[in-house]
Amino acid sequence: MTTQQDVVLRVNDLRTHFQTRWGTVKAVDGISFDLRRGETLGIVGESGSGKSVTMLSLMRLIPIPPGRIVSGSIELDGQDILQLSESEMNRIRGSKIGLIIQDPMTSLNPVFTIGNQVSEAIRIHQDIPKRSIMEQALSVLRKVNIPAAESRMRDYPHQMSGGMRQRVVGAIGISCQPEVLIADEPTTSLDVTIQAQYLALLKDLQRDSNVALIFITHDFGIVAKMCDRVAVMYAGRIVEQGSVRDIFNNPSHPYTEALLASVPKGLTMHETMNGQGLLEAVGLKKHFPVTRGLLISKTIGHIKAVDGVSFELKPGETLGIVGESGCGKSTTAKMMLMLEEPTEGSIIFEGKDIHTADADARREYRRSVQAVFQDPWSSLNPRMRVRDLIAEPMTINWEMGRGEIQERVLKLLNDVGLSAYHANLYPHEFSGGQRQRLAIARALALHPKVIVLDEPVSALDVSIRAQIMNCLRTFRVNTTSATCSSPTIWQLCATCAPGWRGDCTWAASA
Repeated sequence: MTTQQDVVLRVNDLRTHFQTRWGTVKAVDGISFDLRRGETLGIVGESGSGKSVTMLSLMRLIPIPPGRIVSGSIELDGQDILQLSESEMNRIRGSKIGLIIQDPMTSLNPVFTIGNQVSEAIRIHQDIPKRSIMEQALSVLRKVNIPAAESRMRDYPHQMSGGMRQRVVGAIGISCQPEVLIADEPTTSLDVTIQAQYLALLKDLQRDSNVALIFITHDFGIVAKMCDRVAVMYAGRIVEQGSVRDIFNNPSHPYTEALLASVPKGLTMHETMNGQGLLEAVGLKKHFPVTRGLLISKTIGHIKAVDGVSFELKPGETLGIVGESGCGKSTTAKMMLMLEEPTEGSIIFEGKDIHTADADARREYRRSVQAVFQDPWSSLNPRMRVRDLIAEPMTINWEMGRGEIQERVLKLLNDVGLSAYHANLYPHEFSGGQRQRLAIARALALHPKVIVLDEPVSALDVSIRAQIMNCLRTFRVNTTSATCSSPTIWQLCATCAPGWRGDCTWAASA
């Protein structure tokens, strides 16, 4: 039985609304739950169900306007934090209640070093000498398995991979050992091995300090592994909550049943395609120089990001490239998209070496090979409406009437699970998963022959992930999927090429 002393966080009838030009959006509509010390509560639901707004409400970070917490209470150690002043909340954020946010690029300051950002919370909340602050920051970075942590303290966010940036955000969240730690999709951009280490780290922290965890996620595997209880959100409400075992084995709400039914079951067999290769990489290498000096730089070595990658993609085939963060997957994808020039090697498309082809052939290649990047926030222009974002490649490359283009825009939105209503919105008005769907719709606009997807569904919940997989199968384009997400590989890919330290070690049927 839960006693008053056990409960560290109590949420009662919390309601958060947003005022828009179309009326009031009830993003959080009367949710209630208790969180005990040392307990892990999972909050699950589709994109747009209110999970992240719940997290922002608990931290009192709702943007005002247009948002407002209209009623309810949030009691932390028996104190209603909704009644506190902003200066009092600043003393609580980071020290008593920590946050690991979903998108590290929006939470890390691009002009400050990693060391400065990790040490900031320690400096604000702990009265210790400067040397001890930096030593504690270094210790936290090592806890989250940042390689060469001491030298990485001097790096900036853009110098790290997506997975490493997420680990830095995790280090900031745990730096002051809070009583409650809220993790909003914390493992979205981590590969499976680092994800396992990261989850084990949070478990160790919980065991050592008795911290209470709130895990906001769409990954039911993480819920099963990490959580004691789970709350299922739909349309701003908690429709069902209970122990993980009870919810998984005996769901009582139709929405919960539908979510669980969307979880991939086992492997999907794929037909191996025959015929001449459409796209081929031959001995691709990409070495980045390591320089020293400001006014006169001197090359002192090279980082072999990609070191001898070769593969062949046939018409109608799907190839998966898997590996840990930093193994060269994304750099390989950028070379295939002509965003990086290879140090050595060739890219052959329809029998032509693209790097020795004329300008017309290179333009045709760019039209035929489209991309979906890992981070939709940085790949979508924030100043353009969705209808213009998706229409732009068609306007540039095709001679079509405005009506035809807009009709295709609406069809593409429908194909990726969005509606005509979304066409007039801007990227910042969407959740992370919805933005990724926009990126996929834009990539499909020109009927490409090849799509290069870098972690294409890492930001999507299970039901939307299944929709996107079905959508890609329906379009029957050739797809090179640079990803370390096992469900994606087994569902979508016919051939798998594991990468390790810049090299594709072998390729075989998935």
